[in-house]
Amino acid sequence: MGHRILALIIKEFLALFRDKKSRMAVIVPPILQLLIFGYAATFDLENADLAILNEDSGVFSRELVGRFQGSAGFHLVGYLQSAAEIGPLIDRKGALLVLHIDSHCSAQVAQGEGCPVQVLIDGRNSNTAMLALNYVRSIVIDFNRQYAEQVFGARLPAELTLRAWFNPNLESRWFIVPGIIALLAMIVTLVVTALSVAREREAGTFDQLLVTPLRPWEILIGKAMPGLIVGVGEASLIILVTVFWFRIPLVGSLATLYPALVIYVLAIIGVGLMISSFSTTLQQALLGAFLFIVPAVILSGFTTPIANMPPLMQRLTYLDPMRYFLIIVRRVFLEGAGLEYFWHELWPMSLIAVVTLTLATWLFRHRMY
Repeated sequence: MGHRILALIIKEFLALFRDKKSRMAVIVPPILQLLIFGYAATFDLENADLAILNEDSGVFSRELVGRFQGSAGFHLVGYLQSAAEIGPLIDRKGALLVLHIDSHCSAQVAQGEGCPVQVLIDGRNSNTAMLALNYVRSIVIDFNRQYAEQVFGARLPAELTLRAWFNPNLESRWFIVPGIIALLAMIVTLVVTALSVAREREAGTFDQLLVTPLRPWEILIGKAMPGLIVGVGEASLIILVTVFWFRIPLVGSLATLYPALVIYVLAIIGVGLMISSFSTTLQQALLGAFLFIVPAVILSGFTTPIANMPPLMQRLTYLDPMRYFLIIVRRVFLEGAGLEYFWHELWPMSLIAVVTLTLATWLFRHRMY
């Protein structure tokens, strides 16, 4: 029995890697996607276009403007002469935000009053606008603190001291790139397994497979093992790139990460074999994989927090294996958490793997004949 399954596994690998294009398709695109996501997908904001309208000539306003000029988060595109220039500038996307200082600003500060500073932001991209607004707030708060110390010789009654655990520099890449391990492992595993039976049917060799001594469950194992090996191997390659190329620290242990990775890949294999059982052509298998990947990524919390989703969508996320592995891989990378912290993720992911593989076996057996 074992040699029959091994022979089928070898045949599957030969069919997958028999030509150069197939080998390149399994290895090169995931690495390219990792590099593109790693550099392009970021929540950090750098060199946001800033225009300044300073109607005040006092020292206070000049010092405040100097803080924005010296900030790495903003790129000064120019100075405005009147408020009438603000609307057209933002309309044509000439600047993301405009800093407007009133003509009486320095005089009001000299009299012990507050100086209202207006910030007008292009809100068409709400995420970018909120990031820019947070940068403005941090600059103004820091400027106010230092100004109070220099002029009045007194510190503010309450000062906020920040310390970020697990990501000291608050680099969004440290959060995004480990999640790409889960994303690309799912894509590669799903494509490999979803195409396995469909490839046989389209090539006309599936009937030949049925007359062999192999039993249905042996054929299923032979179809599943290449997906498991390729999926885990692809994830291992991406982990190496994440650690040694992007320099993202792997604080936790591989002994914690890999058991969860194997369970996750098995759950995806079950989905892929179900898709493959329904498909009679490669095109149908690819469409089925695409229909699963897009909702799975959205519901996993990879791009948007699950807590922000409507209650119905939050309940649907419990059916998504990527949701659980995403939590595990990020916590292992950033926190160094052990397996004892992941029982609430491991048992639902294991249950999904058992259910999907069982359904795949049932579908496979009933659609063979």
